[in-house]
Amino acid sequence: MSTLSAPAPGPAPADRKTFIRTEFDLVDAVLRPWSRADADSETLLDALVAAAADPAIALWNPIATADRDAARAWVEARDGGWERGTVAAFAVRDTADDAVLGGVSLRWVDREDGLAMAAYWLLPAARGRGLVTRAVAAITDWGFDTADARRIEIAHAVGNPASCRVADRCGYLPEGTLRDSHRFGDGEYHDEHLHARLANDPRSEGV
Repeated sequence: MSTLSAPAPGPAPADRKTFIRTEFDLVDAVLRPWSRADADSETLLDALVAAAADPAIALWNPIATADRDAARAWVEARDGGWERGTVAAFAVRDTADDAVLGGVSLRWVDREDGLAMAAYWLLPAARGRGLVTRAVAAITDWGFDTADARRIEIAHAVGNPASCRVADRCGYLPEGTLRDSHRFGDGEYHDEHLHARLANDPRSEGV
């Protein structure tokens, strides 16, 4: 089970529905908020360029990091989401060498109503060891426990069964198919499966 590192002491936000920077220890990886300091690392920027070029990421979860300048702007935008408390965007970093393995995030869809959405991607070398499942489970419980999320959704293309497995393993119940719901990296609209967890749903076990 993922563990949450102790946050730095500080005043509680006036609005509980605010994402506060936190790190998660997943033993073989750490979830660390993207920050503007990351934009100074050419190694990190190159990892984001490689992620944008990966066929699976480019199709199902495209990120606008085609070159270093674009990657730098992308990182700075993620940092801005943290500053506003509206998007909690984490880099998945390898514990051994701090290499970027992927990214996971929560964003408010309707902040006042407590409705959020989770998203995730991994570089090819990090796939197949349950890492994204553990990462999504960690940020989901955190969103319920610390930001007063009422409902968190995952929507993924019907043609992306790997994302479906992650949602299932993290306790997100299937709620149906959204027809021509989202335009993906191929420029086409795809049907999506909608999954969701509520704050009072049972926590997933054995993740």
